[in-house]
Amino acid sequence: MSTTGDTIAGYLYEDLLELRQSTKLVRRIKNGDVAVNTGNQIKGKRGRRGDGTFGRVVPGQPLIGTLGLLVARGLVAHLEIGTEVKIGATKLIAQVDRVINDLSNQARVFRSHNPNVIAVAIVGVNYADSYIGWEKDRMFFAKVAPGREASDFSNRIERAVEKQYDELLILKFKATNTEPYNFAWLNRAETEQLYGSALVRISAEYERRF
Repeated sequence: MSTTGDTIAGYLYEDLLELRQSTKLVRRIKNGDVAVNTGNQIKGKRGRRGDGTFGRVVPGQPLIGTLGLLVARGLVAHLEIGTEVKIGATKLIAQVDRVINDLSNQARVFRSHNPNVIAVAIVGVNYADSYIGWEKDRMFFAKVAPGREASDFSNRIERAVEKQYDELLILKFKATNTEPYNFAWLNRAETEQLYGSALVRISAEYERRF
């Protein structure tokens, strides 16, 4: 779904708030000085800003609360944290060039509107041994299991875009897209450590840059 990236990015900002390692970030969220724009726009600027754009709000405009979330939604005037989310579930090598181009283009957009932006890329990669796709009511098995292409997919993305982002998180999971639609991290402990470390660094950069 097109809103999946927005949802994932939204939880990143919630986790940064919960971590409380940037006093500036915490204070500005509580004061309503910053918000997430789920339309992924910066008011007065052209072009998409990534998934769940975070930054300084437009003065005098209402902020919207979301059930279960603490970071408000609203119009954003100035980008501070830009997040782009990509998920590779199947046919990984067939789409790797498109994913790289999308990530590269989005990084350029982030920095063109704020050179000091904290640019974050989150890429989910499926390491499952099988996968079932659907076209309306027709089911088909992936000819090449995602797990056979996952390492190559991850490595190519990392080499191509790592230097364009402050944080590039490649999160490895297993999902076959079959009932009961189970999901598991390839290595849960490693994933938690990678994600937690990124949160610490993003918090430190926010404190330093803004």
